[in-house]
Order: sequence, then C-alpha cells, then structure tokens
Amino acid sequence: MNAVLIIDKPAGLTSHDVVNRARRILRERSIGHLGTLDPMATGVLPLVTGNLTRLAQFYTASEKTYEGTIRFGFATDTYDAEGDPTTQPQSVTLIATELESLAARFRGVITQIPPPFSAKKIKGIPAYKLARQQKPVALQPVQVEIKEFEIFSIDADRAHFRARVASGTYMRSVAHDMGRELACGAHLESLRRTSVAEFTLADSCTLEQLTDILSKEPSESLDNFSVHPRKLLPSFPCVTADDAALARIRSGRTVNLPELSRARQVKVFSGQRDLIAIATRVAGTLFHPKLVLCG
Repeated sequence: MNAVLIIDKPAGLTSHDVVNRARRILRERSIGHLGTLDPMATGVLPLVTGNLTRLAQFYTASEKTYEGTIRFGFATDTYDAEGDPTTQPQSVTLIATELESLAARFRGVITQIPPPFSAKKIKGIPAYKLARQQKPVALQPVQVEIKEFEIFSIDADRAHFRARVASGTYMRSVAHDMGRELACGAHLESLRRTSVAEFTLADSCTLEQLTDILSKEPSESLDNFSVHPRKLLPSFPCVTADDAALARIRSGRTVNLPELSRARQVKVFSGQRDLIAIATRVAGTLFHPKLVLCG
C-alpha cells in the first residue's frame, strides 16, 4: 500500500499513537508521519505508507501553519496547559495594542530556546526524558523563523492567534516567552495545526472516518481519501515516462527527459498515479534517479 493520508489528529494522542492506530486500521506495517505534533495539539498529521515513506526526506524543512490560544497569568513547566504551574497565578488585563506590538517582535528570524519537555536531544538523550526525571535540562538557543504571527482576538486572559512558521519553531516557547516579556507568565492553552507543506485540513480525515471508510470499501482502494501522487511535492514537475525510460530509471541509470530541460528535480510516473522515482537533473535534459520508489 503506497499512499499519503492526512489525519486530523485528536488531542490526547502522540503522533506515534496515530501511526500505530493507522497500522492496525490499514493492516500496513510501513507507515510514518511527516512532522510531530504534541499530544495536546490537534490537526494536520500527514501519514506516508509503503514505499512513499521514503519521501519523508523531502519534508524535513516543511513550513507549518497553526491556530491556537495563549493563556496569560501563569507559566507551566511544559509551556502548555498539560504542565504544572511554575509561577503564582495572577490576574491579567490584556491590552490589544500592547499584545499586537509584542507579537510583532516575534516575527521574522528570532532566537528561541526549545521547551524542556521536547524531543530536542542533550548528549543523545531527549530533553523530555531528563525533564521527567527532574534532571537539569540545558537546551541551547536556536534560530527559528516566524513568517506570520497575528493576534486576532482577546478574551479576558486569553489571546487567540494564527501563525505561519518554518520547521523547528515551537509555539509553546513563543507563548512562554511572551508571558515572560509581560512579567505575568503564560502558556500555550491550545494548538491546532492547519497545514504542513502542501497538506491542509481540507485534505484530512479522522481515524474514525478512516475506519468507517475502510469497513465499506476494499482496503486496497485508497484513491478517494488519499492525496493524489501528482499533488505531492508540487514544486517538482511531473513527467510520465515510457517503458524504455522506466526500465532505465528502475535500474538506477540516467535517462533523457527532453521536455524538462529547466527543472532541477522531477517526479517520474508510470501512468497517472504510480510515482516511480524522484530524478535530479545532471546536465541538459539528462536526469539521474535520486530516489527509486518502485522497482
């Protein structure tokens, strides 16, 4: 089974939990995900199955968009609503102009310290494992990019936001840092991911919907609710290769693709849906198969 499925992840499950459930539903062992979501968070979690798991390498730096809520008044050790308070709760009156001005300081390329409860590693050990054992967690600041960050409404001590960020950005750290700047403490109360790369909520289904669909449809037919292969990696042009070219690609040899003289990387198909390879231009119209997906 070679497919890309977009799951609307529910709160309370880890990304690995979703993968395990999908393995049982689809009866497919080879499944991975494109971009971890915290257990508290919901929304877009792309799953790749079968040979298409090898496409994950092209999504490691994918842009993401979010909607969420920051609660001001106290900080937590996890920087979100699931953690224990680390500051005394206090009453907060949020002023829209002040909050908008503060949000503007977080746009662009900024330096950010990841949350102590995160998958970032310290001498090979995930930070969250050290934090759970109440051991020191000394994470180094990293550069991240917040391309858009908008506070679109305020409700008492809560600010509702939208954000578009580069890979590696923690909205939990943004919430925590905003609370520190206002000297009142803050944490991320809710987070919903609305897109990863080219995948959006409009493409998604829940695990329950997936189970229901497969109970009515043959398990081998995923066409109606999986992402069409030609929509994957939209910056790469598509080419449908003839039998002679496919034979060369499958054996790892270079192939001439005269219609794609300007492309750097291309998706090579057999027919409309069978993605065979990702090929890289060597020179002129000569391409080498960088990744062969179907032998």
